[in-house]
Amino acid sequence: MGKGSNVQKAQAARERNQKKEGKSAAERAAARDKHQKDSAAYMCLMCRQTFMVNAKLPVLYLHVTSKHEPGTDPAKCFPELKDFDPNDPKGTKKAASAKSSAPKKSKKK
Repeated sequence: MGKGSNVQKAQAARERNQKKEGKSAAERAAARDKHQKDSAAYMCLMCRQTFMVNAKLPVLYLHVTSKHEPGTDPAKCFPELKDFDPNDPKGTKKAASAKSSAPKKSKKK
């Protein structure tokens, strides 16, 4: 029995050769740009330390409290921390208070 048609063999050979060649120049440039954007997603405006794009706000707040002198405004380091509450890092209390302060709609019967 044969091992497939010539079309299948040619396609498999093309795929093997494409893997050997690696990425094209455009693909490498796109990957490099994406990496640069992701690696410097958050930057402390005081000490210029960078944080990855997946860094959460509590991590940024921890940086402010541990690396800078006490009393430093977190918003001076990271504009994202402007409304951040360290006692409510996930924002559940803020969401609950906003929900309770919203006017309640009366149901029509």
